[in-house]
Amino acid sequence: MEKFQTTLGEPNAISIAFFFVFVAVTLWITWWAAKRTRTAREYYAAGRSISGFQNGLALAGDYMSAASFLGIAGLVSLKGYDGLIYSIGFLVGWPIILFLIAEPLRNLGKYTFADVVAYRLQQKPIRIAASVGALTTVAFYLIAQMVGAGNLIKLMFGLPYELAVVVVGGVMIAYVLFGGMLATTWVQIIKAGLLLGGATVLVVLTLSRYGFDPVALFDASAVRYGDKVLAPGGLVANPWDAISLGLALMFGTAGLPHILMRFYTVPDAKEARKSVFYATGLIGYFYILTFIIGFGAMTVVGQEAISSIDKGGNMAAPLLAEAIGGTVFLGFIAAVAFATILAVVAGLTLAGASTLSHDLYVNVFRGGRSSEAEEVRVAKVATLLLGVLAIVLGIAFKGQNVAFMVGLAFAVAASANFPALLLSIMWKGFTTAGAVASIVTGTVLAVGLIVISPTVWVDLLKHPQAIFALKNPAIISMTAAFAVGVLVSLLRREPAAAAQYESEKLRTYLGVGAE
Repeated sequence: MEKFQTTLGEPNAISIAFFFVFVAVTLWITWWAAKRTRTAREYYAAGRSISGFQNGLALAGDYMSAASFLGIAGLVSLKGYDGLIYSIGFLVGWPIILFLIAEPLRNLGKYTFADVVAYRLQQKPIRIAASVGALTTVAFYLIAQMVGAGNLIKLMFGLPYELAVVVVGGVMIAYVLFGGMLATTWVQIIKAGLLLGGATVLVVLTLSRYGFDPVALFDASAVRYGDKVLAPGGLVANPWDAISLGLALMFGTAGLPHILMRFYTVPDAKEARKSVFYATGLIGYFYILTFIIGFGAMTVVGQEAISSIDKGGNMAAPLLAEAIGGTVFLGFIAAVAFATILAVVAGLTLAGASTLSHDLYVNVFRGGRSSEAEEVRVAKVATLLLGVLAIVLGIAFKGQNVAFMVGLAFAVAASANFPALLLSIMWKGFTTAGAVASIVTGTVLAVGLIVISPTVWVDLLKHPQAIFALKNPAIISMTAAFAVGVLVSLLRREPAAAAQYESEKLRTYLGVGAE
């Protein structure tokens, strides 16, 4: 079969034009939002003025990262059926959020998930520990997005990698610094619309080549590459690896700070539930599209052409867009992929800034005694620092395989944040010591085990054999975080915290006293 010729890597005037239009529109939104962002509530939570449907779109926009759009399509295009494990894993975390997390989070919290964990426990130890888990998650997620952005713009626009990372960081800082959550929300809504629309058109054009029959597409891929692409085992052969990865993706979703923060933007718990309902539908639809895009790229473009551009297959979707829609469609998809990274990085930065300002500065260093103006000022300084840090990390990790960082971010979220959050809501006997021990255990084990796993120890550090056999540590680190949290709580009782559980339950399920 004739090898596919691509223009990727050369400056694309159409993608640059789309990119500038997107940046211009979103910066105008930031200017509009800045005039409406004065108080801490407006800066962190958009004044709790976002409807359930709008927040559902924004949640989808925040969650459908470059790892989802470019990464999953790439994995499917190179590994076949097994690429679906990421789609399913990313998706099934949402019912957990709907049934266990969304309503209590909205009713108990103010701006961060640490508000919920610390509701009836001692503030300072909880917030310090929760900040470590949150910032670790945000840092690894940020590195992955920034390196992805640098590589993407380098390929799409022909810009130097370092300049690309600085451009992404600069635009993102502008969104968050001036427009806060309101600007970030609308950037995410626009990006969700563009991404869903672009992916839908890409799938329709792909399926039109096969009589709009997905089975015909799968048959064509099997004819070209054998039945193995339609069978499991191409990506994850070890069942324990599959279970551990699945646990990280499922429960990590319910522990991601930038996702949990979105539930404070709606007026009440009813709208919080609605937003999860809409987000789940949109995200589920999107992951079905990525599966078809992956097989389309495998069949139309070819695995050789995909892996010659990027070994991880991350350019599969743009290559497919060029193959079936020409340079114009490639330009649009490239700009959409870039918008995807910008929106996710903005959400991550705002989550990190809220942790530094609300949890650490206001509630730890100032003991809760701080004016709103001071809190917003500190949040903006934190945004600036995080933005600069993101740029520096993006440049420092140039050329690294950062796929493991997204997995690590989910593993840390599932191990450090989710167990403490769930136990604080569900268990009367949960104590401050138990929460701190759970968060620290989850964070240290997740990071430590992934360093000695095949992903880092062998692939990055080039040792012959890994000390820890599994590629993702969640099955060990999350289980340990739950076990340690329960054990320490049983050993060190806290009668004052248990006494407040009934009043907390009233607020959790009826919303009495919710902000």
